[in-house]
This record gives sequence, C-alpha cells and structure tokens, in this order.
Amino acid sequence: MRVHLYNGSLKLVGRSGVGQAFYHQKAMLEKAGVAVTESWQGHADAVHINTVLPDAVFAALRARLRGELVVYYGHSTMQDFRDSFPGSNLAAPLFKQWIKFCYRLGDVVITPTPYSKGILDGYHLHRPVCALTNGVDTGFFAPDPARRAAFRQAYQLEDDTPVVVSVGHYFARKGILDFIELARAMPQVTFFWFGYTDPALTPAPIRRAIAKAPGNLHFPGFVSQSQLRDAYCGADAFVFCSHEETEGIVVLEALACGVPVVVRDIPVYRDWLTDGQQVLKRRDTAGFRSAVGDILGGAWPELGRRGRAAAEERSLAAAGQQLCGLYRQYARRSAG
Repeated sequence: MRVHLYNGSLKLVGRSGVGQAFYHQKAMLEKAGVAVTESWQGHADAVHINTVLPDAVFAALRARLRGELVVYYGHSTMQDFRDSFPGSNLAAPLFKQWIKFCYRLGDVVITPTPYSKGILDGYHLHRPVCALTNGVDTGFFAPDPARRAAFRQAYQLEDDTPVVVSVGHYFARKGILDFIELARAMPQVTFFWFGYTDPALTPAPIRRAIAKAPGNLHFPGFVSQSQLRDAYCGADAFVFCSHEETEGIVVLEALACGVPVVVRDIPVYRDWLTDGQQVLKRRDTAGFRSAVGDILGGAWPELGRRGRAAAEERSLAAAGQQLCGLYRQYARRSAG
C-alpha cells in the first residue's frame, strides 16, 4: 500500500493542530508498514488532504482524476472556527459552506472524535464520515523526571514551585481569557501559556488582556516539540480552558506525559475522558481554580497515571492500524 500525504500549504499550518496531525499521519502510517510519499510521482492507493485552503481543492480533484482514493480529514468545523481570528464569527456561516464543498471532494471524511463526526454528519456531506483519533506519540511524549528537571532549569524554577501549563493560539475559543483570570486568582502559582499568534491576527481584546496579564503568567511563545514535552513533564497541572475542539492534540500530549489534566466540561471529551478518572472537568474559572488547588494539594494522586493509559489507547501505532482498516474498507467501496 502506498499513501500520498499532500503537503501543500504545510508551511502555513505547520504550527497548528492541523500541521501536527499531518506529521502524526506520517508516523502512524510508517509504524503500520505503509509506504508514504509527499510527491505526485507514481500511483498512490490513497491521497490524504488535511487543509481547506484553495490548493487542497485542486489536489483533491487531481487525485480523483488519477483514480486515487481521496481521504479528506475533517479537522475544521464552523463551531471551532468561531472566536478565533478577527471577524471569524461573521465569516463562520460562509466558512461552513466552504468546508462542506471541500469535504465533499473526499471519498471518505475522517474526523478525530465521535463528537466532531456528529457535527459533520449534520452538515449532510453525502460522504461517509468516520471518527479516528489524531493519535499521539506515546514514546516521545512520556513521563520523564529528567525532562521535568530540564524544564525547571530552563525557566529558573525551584523543584517545589507550583507550575500550571496551557498551550494554544491566542484565541478566545482556546480559553486564554479564562487562563489569564485563573493566573490572576492564584498568584502563588506560576503559569505558562505556550503558543503564539501574530498580533495582526489576534483580536484587540485578547491583545489587551495579554498586555495586562499578571506577573505570575508567562508567554514564552511558540517552542519546539521537545521543549513542549519538557513543559508537560515539568508542570504540576495542565489546564485546557478551550470552549470548542474537534479533539485537542495538546490534551493527548499532556495526558501521555502523565501530568494531571483539567479540561473544560465540553461535549468533545464525553466519549473518551471521564471526570475524576483520566481528567478533571470544570465549567468556569472558579471550577478550574478549585481543581488546580486540589491537584496541588495531592487530592488526585492517580489522575496522571490514568491519563497516561487513556493516551496509550490513542497511540500512533493503534491509530495506524485502524487507518489501514479504513483504507481497505473504502478502497473496495470506491472500486465497486
């Protein structure tokens, strides 16, 4: 089996979850023994399309003309487009129509969770929609005391300094305003928000909130995957205040590193994460503050271990085998 991972516009999305999903697909296919190419040379059994940018439309059409199975990844929905870039709420209905057009170019649409599958099923794409995790590299992202020490040394933190980490773009949807308020409410704790968005693409209220953030909250910007792994391992808690996700790759990464995780209680986690088992789920800043306080006080000693087990169920190796099964299923259907 030979699979073409279409890499057009990868430079534009490389720092986003879509970019990470591309690299995850490459790794999971290689682990499954599938030949992977990023070139149009030679025939491929399937072509993966990950973006909804204009070049992706032409790539999907080209693959169809070549008689190759088009696997379109449904990373985006209208719901998670809102509250991101300036003007995104006004543009959201048009964005929905555009992604419907894009996804219909696929022979099959793959989306990360049953929750996002339910949303896309509601778009009436007239294409089969399958839920398959983006996966996580549980070999790379794993608990490691040496990584914890490296993170704390890099940021000049004592080993007993309580640290809370989050990751994402500077979007209201990602919960950055809640995270800033959480840091303000817990001045005795050191907070880090990893990730970056160009100021020109960041709404003014977010820029103002970041400028006025309390001194115990730090914004190191975009960092490498290895530095991010160190941060997960070095933190005492990972708090993800996002209001809407199709899965949340950074949640998987944090779980894999064994750090206790707190998420907002939103539907995307309903089918695979249970409150008080693998994560703590809370609805607002007061809830996040209480959860962090409990974790720092030692109230949930098994949370990290159980979170790691949840991540292992979504390893790249496991996801790769499931993906190969989808190829076989829909290649036969397409040929018929």
